Amino acid sequence: MERAVLDVLSGEARRAPPVWMMRQAGRYLPEYRELRAKYPSFLDLCYAPEAACEVTLQPIRRFGFDAAILFSDILVIPDALGQQVAFEAGEGPRLDPVTDASSLAALRPDRVSEHLAPVLETVRLVRAALPSETTLLGFCGAPWTVATYMVAGRGTPDQRPARVMAYADPDLFARLIDVLVEASADYLVGQLDAGADAVQIFDTWAGVLDDSGFRRWVIDPTRRIVESVRSVHPDALIIGFPKSVGARAQSYLRETRVSALGLDWTVPLDQARRLQAEIPVQGNLDPLALLAGGQALDSAVKRILEALGDGPLVFNLGHGILPETPIGHVEAMLRLVRGA
Repeated sequence: MERAVLDVLSGEARRAPPVWMMRQAGRYLPEYRELRAKYPSFLDLCYAPEAACEVTLQPIRRFGFDAAILFSDILVIPDALGQQVAFEAGEGPRLDPVTDASSLAALRPDRVSEHLAPVLETVRLVRAALPSETTLLGFCGAPWTVATYMVAGRGTPDQRPARVMAYADPDLFARLIDVLVEASADYLVGQLDAGADAVQIFDTWAGVLDDSGFRRWVIDPTRRIVESVRSVHPDALIIGFPKSVGARAQSYLRETRVSALGLDWTVPLDQARRLQAEIPVQGNLDPLALLAGGQALDSAVKRILEALGDGPLVFNLGHGILPETPIGHVEAMLRLVRGA
C-alpha cells in the first residue's frame, strides 16, 4: 500500500500533499492531557513505551494524519548521557550545565543505548499499531541545538552560553559536538532498525550562528550524522529542519545531503520554490496562523499550496503546534489541504 509521505520524501509530487504537524502529539489534545496527568514527569511518560505509543497514535486516530512522529523529546540524548534533565511546569527544561572539561568528561556515552531502549520499544509498538499506509517518523535533535541546552542548562533567547563557549573554547565545544554526533547517529539507526520509516533532525537554533559557526556547528555535524546513518541504512530518508537560516538553507541541503528540507514560516515562498527545485520540502504554515484560524488560516494555507503544491511537498507547520490551538482549526486546515 502506498505511503504518501515516503513518496514525497523520495521526490514525487502529489495532487493533494500529505500532511502531518510538528508536535502533533501533545498538549492541545485533551486525550494527551488526561494521559500525561497519570505520570509524575514528562520524561517518565517518554520512557513508558505503551503510554508513549498511545500518545503517538492519538492524533492519527483523531485526524488521520499521513505520518505519525514518535512521541519523545530532543533532550533524551543528554539525559541518556547522564546529564541531569528535568522539565519544570511552565518553565521548560532545566539541565545541570556542561561548562568545562570536567563536566564534559562526566558524560557517559556508554550508557546511551541501554537508557534509550524504552524509546526504541515505543517505535516497535507504534509501527505494529499504525495503519500500513501511515508513515512513522523518528527524530533527534541536531547536535548544535541539543548542545545549546546542555551548555546553558535551559533555553535562552539567543543561546548565548553555547555561542560564547564555541568562540572561547572551540576545542572543548567540538568535543561535546562529537559526543552528540555519535550518540544521535546511533539513536537514529536504532529507530530505523525498530521500524521508523524516515527520521527528522531538528535544529531549532541553527539560525543564531554566524556563517563560520553555521558551517562548523550545524552543517558539518549534520552531514556526519547523515553519513553515519546511511552507512547502516543506505536508503534512509532523512528530513533536515534548520530553523531560521534564511539563504543558507541551500548550502545546508547540498552539503548535508538530507533527503528533504523542513522550512519554517519565515522562508519566502519564492525562495521555497527554488529550494523545492532541488529537494522535497516540508512546511511551512505559521503556527500562529493555525492558532488564529478563520480567514488568516485559509489564506495562509492557500498561498503555500499555490506556491509549492505542484512539486514534492509535505504540508506541515513551520514549527510545533501551540498548546492553545483549537482542535477545530486543525480540522479546518486538514479540509483545506486535502481538498487541494
